[in-house]
Amino acid sequence: MIQKIQIITTSNTDPYENLALEEYLMDTVEPGTCILYLWQNRQTVVIGQNQNAWQECKVKELEEDGGFLARRLSGGGAVFHDLGNLNFTFLLPRSEYDVARQSDVIVQAVRSFGLAAERSGRNDILVDGRKFSGNAYFKRGANAYHHGTLLIHVDMANLSRYLNVPADKLRSKGVRSVVSRVANLQEFNPDITVDAMKERLVWAMGQVYGTQPQPVDEQKLDRARIQALAQRNASWEWRLGRKLPFDTSFSARFPWGGVTVQLSVESGLVHRAQVYSDAMDSAFIQALPQALEGHRFSARELAQAVEPLLPEAGQQELGFEADRAMAQDVQALIARQDF
Repeated sequence: MIQKIQIITTSNTDPYENLALEEYLMDTVEPGTCILYLWQNRQTVVIGQNQNAWQECKVKELEEDGGFLARRLSGGGAVFHDLGNLNFTFLLPRSEYDVARQSDVIVQAVRSFGLAAERSGRNDILVDGRKFSGNAYFKRGANAYHHGTLLIHVDMANLSRYLNVPADKLRSKGVRSVVSRVANLQEFNPDITVDAMKERLVWAMGQVYGTQPQPVDEQKLDRARIQALAQRNASWEWRLGRKLPFDTSFSARFPWGGVTVQLSVESGLVHRAQVYSDAMDSAFIQALPQALEGHRFSARELAQAVEPLLPEAGQQELGFEADRAMAQDVQALIARQDF
């Protein structure tokens, strides 16, 4: 039985640190306790534990714009966070875990603003048939968490810009775009702000669980342990180096001929490369696969891997007859790929 309700909020907007604190709180929540954790990330795409980052979002564009790619422990789909979004996490013992009860906190908080919020299926919460909250879940050992988003005034242009939503997923929901599926709560009530929503969520926790919420004693948090988790969360291996094999290809035609590059990627590295071309000069094309293999699946890094194959003007180097313009064209083709 839940006997104690605790609240913790953070002004930190670093996704790796926020996800680290979430994991730490889940592992250390005490029996009979439910913690509500409220947090925000700045310009971040968060993918599920088993998702392929490159299939879910425009990794290159996001990071070039100063954004973050993060991977969470829970399953589910990719979501976009900015400071117009408020994240919530319920952390509690598995024996007290109740999705309906936890979701009722969100529903009551939103209804207190005069909106007819309702749950839809297992993962979504809607107003007027439009999704403002997506939820995901994770259980480990004796404890668990239930977390989700609250879209208050998210930049929908960036949400559409960075997320790759499969066309078949959109068709199955009978809509034309990701933006038409979701809504900011300020569209329904302009008075809803992030700070106001935090206050209503704390109020709703007390209503649903029947006890006055108390703040978490942050002096007792193990900051070294949290920082170690944050470093793992920020690492390339955690975010992009997961063992999720996939294949991709791209092609283009130039004055000297056409080229198709096929890459097999495993654990975030190019495991095998194949290059096809009708170019007259074959040596560069033959050397290219070996140059690409073993490198991270990054347009920038793969383009740099081509650099040693570029002959200097008027010279033939490395024992092959590659036209410099052709090599530069292929390098530029790789560099502009969206991964």
